[in-house]
Amino acid sequence: MSPTRAESASSKSATPSPRPFEIPLPWTESIWSRLQASRAADRLAHGLLISGPNGVGKRALARALAQSLLCQTPNAQGLACGHCADCHLLAAGSHPDLIEVGPDPESKSGEIPIDAVRLFAGRESLTPSRAPWKVALIDPADRLNQAAANALLKTLEEPTGHSILCLIGERIGRLPATIRSRCLLIPVPIPNEAQALSWLESCEPREDWPLRLRLAHGAPLRALTESADDTWLEQRGQCLHGFMEIARGRGDPITVAGRWNEIGAGRILDWLAGFMGDLLRLSVCAAPPRLDHPDRRDELAALAQRLDPAVGHRFLKHLLEARALSESNLNQHLLLESLAIDWSRIGQSARTGTGGSSR
Repeated sequence: MSPTRAESASSKSATPSPRPFEIPLPWTESIWSRLQASRAADRLAHGLLISGPNGVGKRALARALAQSLLCQTPNAQGLACGHCADCHLLAAGSHPDLIEVGPDPESKSGEIPIDAVRLFAGRESLTPSRAPWKVALIDPADRLNQAAANALLKTLEEPTGHSILCLIGERIGRLPATIRSRCLLIPVPIPNEAQALSWLESCEPREDWPLRLRLAHGAPLRALTESADDTWLEQRGQCLHGFMEIARGRGDPITVAGRWNEIGAGRILDWLAGFMGDLLRLSVCAAPPRLDHPDRRDELAALAQRLDPAVGHRFLKHLLEARALSESNLNQHLLLESLAIDWSRIGQSARTGTGGSSR
């Protein structure tokens, strides 16, 4: 069992035991302590905005808080007991005072529509029915469409006495400033590398955690999740091979983009941005203190010597812009083809020494 969860005691009765409950991860313990202190002082904000990169544990923190608020007998640290009637309802996913709001699974837009907000935004639906609090988890909050955000704003402006609206997101800049200003911002940081590696090792001993953590941009939960995917490192190798073959003039960018599309634009764009960042680091320093792909240093270093840094920086900017658009309704295949063709032009310029441009 992952150390992100606390075991609930087994029950000898016919009543099923609740599922394991979330506990604060080591790097979120100080945040948890502050939240519990605010709760004890009856100063817990009605609107919380928990933010952070993918894989740092912000959702685990939000769920632990919800469980704590709805539990009848939380322990001294504020953690849900896992045994009371409310905890059993939470475990079964049927607690009437926990509302979970997310994108419409039937919608291609991936947005949270206004109807989803209206379902819980009425004063009656935000009144606790059995627990001391009514808790709404809105995740990912940055997917609220404009109408839904406006409806949520009204609820934030006039909260009921014992309701907590917990917004969770990675791109909170997409939220209207009016919503952000009415919430207590709770950033969940990336832990230091030593702490993250210690936690990962406690989950599952393995020798390649340093590499996997680096590839996950320092986010431990992301590293742990991706470690279960046996194809992940192989796909990264395929991505880099295509990237290098295009730069050497040996790979057709359209063909390579087609292979990339089969893997998925989200992963590919993340890896391409990492490769490009490493190339730029290696172009100015033979032994940079940090690389996103340290196991591919030698392969990238040879190309870095031929790269025009100004052109490389422009291409990296395009990659980051494309990565931000990868969740939109844009044609992902065409997006990858455009980038592959652009990279082909840069590679040709590097081989001929003619400079070059990135669009």
